[in-house]
Amino acid sequence: MTVALYMDEHVHRAITTSLRLRGVDVLTAQDDGRRHVPDHVLLDRATELQRILFSQDEDLLAEANRRQRERIPFAGVVYAHQLRVSIGACVRELEVIAKVANPQDLAERVEYLPL
Repeated sequence: MTVALYMDEHVHRAITTSLRLRGVDVLTAQDDGRRHVPDHVLLDRATELQRILFSQDEDLLAEANRRQRERIPFAGVVYAHQLRVSIGACVRELEVIAKVANPQDLAERVEYLPL
């Protein structure tokens, strides 16, 4: 089974475009009409759509960590720091996650890039 991704609005467009060219199922917050929404709403939406949320926004980590502590279900988060992980590295590693991982393995987890 493949993993569908949901991109936070802070993700560089080149990452999304490159993943789509590689056949990865990607939906952006912008495409979904979710620009400028609070992190908890974005994470709820990704979970509702059964998509793993990819973000480069450190504030979103706080929301994911809160949910882990309080045992609130969510689909999962993959995080990469904007200045420490290149666009190319994000694309390569997200492609691997999307094509190899199982959505259930990522549920209620936060994964950090690089893997």
